Amino acid sequence: QAQLVESGGGLVQPGGSLRLSCAASRIIFTVYTMGWYRQTPGKQRELVASITESATTNLADSVKGRFTISRDNAKRTVYLQMNNLKPDDTAVYYCNARYNYANYWGQGTQVTVSS
Repeated sequence: QAQLVESGGGLVQPGGSLRLSCAASRIIFTVYTMGWYRQTPGKQRELVASITESATTNLADSVKGRFTISRDNAKRTVYLQMNNLKPDDTAVYYCNARYNYANYWGQGTQVTVSS
């Protein structure tokens, strides 16, 4: 019954910024590793960024220096700040929560980077 709800996607020009949010409910949020994945047609879903319960972060090489992942345990929310967006960042972005064998996904939010 875990629920992850993403928001903040949309259409943006190259070089622009967006901040994605993922609000979690019905899980013990503090113990979960949270992540953002993205997927485009014809490609496998790939990890963009993750953040552990201790706030250790990991970023894909393709977004390092441009994206930042953070979490606010009080708000039960994980964020993905995306700066200097590129057309290759266009994808459906999915929020993920994982703890041991528990693995939950949000519905996804579309990010389109186009001029």
